[in-house]
Amino acid sequence: MIRHIVLFTWTDDATDEQKATVTAELRKLPGAIPQLRSYTVGPDAGITQGNHDYAVVADFDSVEDFLVYRDHPQHQAVIAQHIKPILATRAAVQLSV
Repeated sequence: MIRHIVLFTWTDDATDEQKATVTAELRKLPGAIPQLRSYTVGPDAGITQGNHDYAVVADFDSVEDFLVYRDHPQHQAVIAQHIKPILATRAAVQLSV
């Protein structure tokens, strides 16, 4: 299984509405991309100061399934239209679990 983890930090001028739209749009992806085995998205819980603002954790049965998700037009549209406009920093990793 492949686990994909992405962490975002938003720009200082990102609005609550923009952040909520990111969550709403990302949560549509499991219905559009059947290769997603498990999908969790959401803002940091605010427990530890200095964390990133947002996380995506996605599980896939194979590297090929991850690549379908990565390159899927709906996923790419969410990134281009909703994430990049408010993105300050991004960190990502894919690991075998």
